[in-house]
Amino acid sequence: MEGMNLDQPILRHLEQQEISDQRILLERLQAEGLELTLATLSRHLKKLNVRKEAGVYRRMAPPPIVPVPFSTTKVRPNLLIVKTGAGLAQALALALDTSDLRYLAGTVAGDDTLFCAPFESEQLDALEAEVRKRLAEGLGLDYA
Repeated sequence: MEGMNLDQPILRHLEQQEISDQRILLERLQAEGLELTLATLSRHLKKLNVRKEAGVYRRMAPPPIVPVPFSTTKVRPNLLIVKTGAGLAQALALALDTSDLRYLAGTVAGDDTLFCAPFESEQLDALEAEVRKRLAEGLGLDYA
C-alpha cells in the first residue's frame, strides 16, 4: 500500500483512543497492512500538526496566520526590495526562504528591509509577483 494517503488512518487512530507512543501507533497502522517506518510516521505527524500534549498525541490547531504590512520595489536588473514593519524582515525572509518559491534564489534581511534576488535577472517581475502573493497570505510560521 505504498503511496496510500496515511493521514486519515493516523487521525482515525488518534481519535479512537489515546496514544502515548509513536511505536504503538506505528504497530496499529502496520496491522492494517500499511507499510511505513517510524521516520515516515513522524513526518506525517508533523505535517498534520500532531504533537504530544499531556503525554498523549493530539492534533493541534494550525498556527495563526499573521498579516504583515509590506511594499516592494524592483531595482533592475536583479534586486527586489521588500519594506515592512520594524523587526519583521527576518520573519518575512524565513517565510519566503521556506516557501519553495520558483524564482527566489535567496534573501538578505535587516530590521525592516529585505533584499530578494531572482536566479536570473529576467525573472525579477515574476519574483515580485510570487513574493507579493506569498506575503499577502500572511505569516503562519511554526518554529517547533
